[in-house]
Amino acid sequence: MAAHAPPGREENDRKKRGKSSGKVADFRYKRPERSDKKERAKAKSSPASTAKRQSGKSSRGKNPPNTSPKWSNSRQAYAALDLGTNNCRLLIARPSGEHFTVIDAFSRVVKLGEGLAANGRLSDAAMERTLGALKVCAEKLRRRRVHLARSVATEACRRAENGPEFIARVREETGIALDIISAEEEARLAVLGCHILLDEGAGPAVIFDIGGGSTELVLIEPGGPVPRILDWMSVPFGVVSLTDSVRAPDGTADGRAARYAEMRRMVSDSFAPFARRIAPIGKQSERIRLLGTSGTVTTLASLHLELPHYDRKAVDGLIVPSEAMRAISEKLATMSRGERQLLPCIGDDRADLVVAGCAILESILDIWPAPKLGVADRGIREGILRGLIAADAMGEQHKADLQRSRVEA
Repeated sequence: MAAHAPPGREENDRKKRGKSSGKVADFRYKRPERSDKKERAKAKSSPASTAKRQSGKSSRGKNPPNTSPKWSNSRQAYAALDLGTNNCRLLIARPSGEHFTVIDAFSRVVKLGEGLAANGRLSDAAMERTLGALKVCAEKLRRRRVHLARSVATEACRRAENGPEFIARVREETGIALDIISAEEEARLAVLGCHILLDEGAGPAVIFDIGGGSTELVLIEPGGPVPRILDWMSVPFGVVSLTDSVRAPDGTADGRAARYAEMRRMVSDSFAPFARRIAPIGKQSERIRLLGTSGTVTTLASLHLELPHYDRKAVDGLIVPSEAMRAISEKLATMSRGERQLLPCIGDDRADLVVAGCAILESILDIWPAPKLGVADRGIREGILRGLIAADAMGEQHKADLQRSRVEA
C-alpha cells in the first residue's frame, strides 16, 4: 500500500465551518507528493525492493533509449479512498488506454457525521463504525499491492473539533493516511471525475456534488479535454447535515410540507451569493447544462426509470428532464418515512436522508434552470484516480527522458 503526505497541510488543518466560494483559474493535474521519509526508508530496505534494485543494475542500459511506453505502469494498481460524512468508498483500478479499469471496490454507510451538527464532534460510535470500514479498505489495498494511493476525508472531518485526532488514530490503526481536503479541492476532484458525462453542447455548465455534510457547485467553461473552473461554491449543507439541522416532522402531511419548505429556504439562502454571480451567465446563454454526482441524483434517476433495484449501468451517464426530477422530489417530500422506505432503490438507509437531498436539488434547479439534468455515479474517487495515474505517468516519462539524456551523453 502506498500513501503520500497530505498536500497543503496548512490549508487542510483549518476548520471549514462556513460557506466557501471563489474564482478558480487553474485546473491542471497536480503531482502527488511523496511518502514521508520513514515509509520511503522502510520500502527501500525491504527484500523485494533490494532484489528489484539488484535486478535493475544488471539490466541497466540494455534497452533502446526510446522504447519507454507512455503508460509504463499500465499494470500497476492505483487506489482512491473517499471518506465522507455518510459513506466510506474505495476504488482500486489499473490504467487502460486513456481511462482505467476498476479491479476492486468497496462502499459502506458509516454515518461518520452523525450528531456532528449538534455536538461539533465525531461520536465514539461513528468513529468505531468508520474504523471498521477503513480496516476493510486497508486489507484490500495490501491484497491488491497498490502502487500509489490517495485517501481523502471531507466535510465531517473538516468541521469536527476532533477531526485531526481521528485522522491520527486512523493512521495508527490502519496505516491509511487520510488527507482532510479543502472544499475547493473537493469540488475540483468531483469535476475531474465526472465532467465527461456532461450533455453534449457548447453552453456553460454547472456541476454539483450533494454530499453528506456539504454541497459543492462548480461553474465550468466548456471546451478542452479538462474543463476550467470559472466559479465555485461550497455550503455546509448535505443530506446528513441538513437533515440534522431541521426539526423532524410531526407525522402529518402539513408538518412534512413545512419541514421541506424550511429545508428549501435554508439551502436557497446559502446558495444566494453563487446564484447572483452566475445569473448573468445563464441569461446570456442560449443553452445551459447541468450535471449532478451524488446518491440523491442517482436514487431519483432510478425512480424515474422505475428500476426494481439499483443498476449503475442504467443510471451513470443518463440524461433526464429536470422537471421530472423536480416532480419526483416534490412527491418524496410529501410521503411518510415508511412510504419512502418501501420504494425501490431507497430502503432504510436513504428513507430519511433523501428528503434533504431533494430540497438541495430543487434549490439548484432554481438557480440554474437547465432543461436537462445529467446523472453521474462517479466523482471524487474517479477524479483522484485520474490525477494519480496522469501524474505518475508524467513522472515516469520524466525519468525516461533523463535516462535517455544520460545514454546519449
